[in-house]
Amino acid sequence: MLQSLRIKDFTVFKGADLTFAPGLNVIVGANGTGKTHLLKLPYAVMAMGAEEGRKRNTSPTKTLLQPRIAEKLFGVFRPEERLGRLVHRQRGRNNCEVDMGFSQPGECLVFQFSSLAQSEVVVKRVPPHWPDKPPVFLPTRELLTLYPGFVPLYETRHLEFDETWRDTCLLLGAPALRGPREAVNAQLMEPLEQQLGGRVVLDANGRFYLRPFSGGKMEMPLVAEGWRKLAMLVRLIATGSLLDQGCLFWDEPEANLNPKLIREIARAILNICNVGVQVFVATHSLFLLREFEILLKHEFAAVKQRYFGLNRSDDGVEVSQADEIGDIDPRLLLDEDLEQSDRFIDRFMSSEDPGA
Repeated sequence: MLQSLRIKDFTVFKGADLTFAPGLNVIVGANGTGKTHLLKLPYAVMAMGAEEGRKRNTSPTKTLLQPRIAEKLFGVFRPEERLGRLVHRQRGRNNCEVDMGFSQPGECLVFQFSSLAQSEVVVKRVPPHWPDKPPVFLPTRELLTLYPGFVPLYETRHLEFDETWRDTCLLLGAPALRGPREAVNAQLMEPLEQQLGGRVVLDANGRFYLRPFSGGKMEMPLVAEGWRKLAMLVRLIATGSLLDQGCLFWDEPEANLNPKLIREIARAILNICNVGVQVFVATHSLFLLREFEILLKHEFAAVKQRYFGLNRSDDGVEVSQADEIGDIDPRLLLDEDLEQSDRFIDRFMSSEDPGA
């Protein structure tokens, strides 16, 4: 579980020191403030660690970590030419420093790279062991329709997709879980499947279908995009990718969803937190934030939460953080939504006024 992230001179951030909740973590900010970067950075490092842990019986070392961190950052961020492009832009040579702290005391990973670095990473502190579970990253787009043949093509051709897409497709294609955990997963999936009106299945040819409860099956490209995002979450629950001690990073889960489905997604996210998964969400949806607040207050009070507000300044993007959404500053995108509501009400009331 990720406990903290301290960064210096990383992309749009001059410096930030973030402390995370074990449950729900929500990053709020306008476009271009680095929300996705704050998801991708820890994801890349944790995914790399899980990949190496599956292959090796040895503990992490600097020699193993340095090239693999660089390789994964390249794959996830896709900078042109050199890794140094991820360093905060300013005059002269500069170093990016990353310090990730985990739940066990003294368990951390510290590394840095320079603005001139081609692919060189210097590791300062090494964690004592590899992560137990791979994290999950959900991009703004659904991947079920892209899945057939995507992973083999990605690994043999140059495609303009970052590596999170490949990683998630691998998890989507894993076999469904069986045994005691299957009952827990069924409880998480049931309300989502009710919304979908059926179950998500993967056939022998590597294609996903929605199998309605009424019978038959519907090929995934014919399913509405909002439902496909819901179906992707159902599939990841079914495969056991979202179990206790895991991490879910979700970039704008509200994208292309109507308000009713956003409500279901909010509830699903908190249900996932309830079974021990640490969740990181990047959003600028006031509707999603309000739904989180309602559910956390009335049904999910045990879920620990943390909010992060991103704001541009003359020296980069600054981060404010708090345990309540109302305490982060600023809330520019929220204020815009509220201002629109006020303008709509004013216009509606003036049109109803006979003397107007």
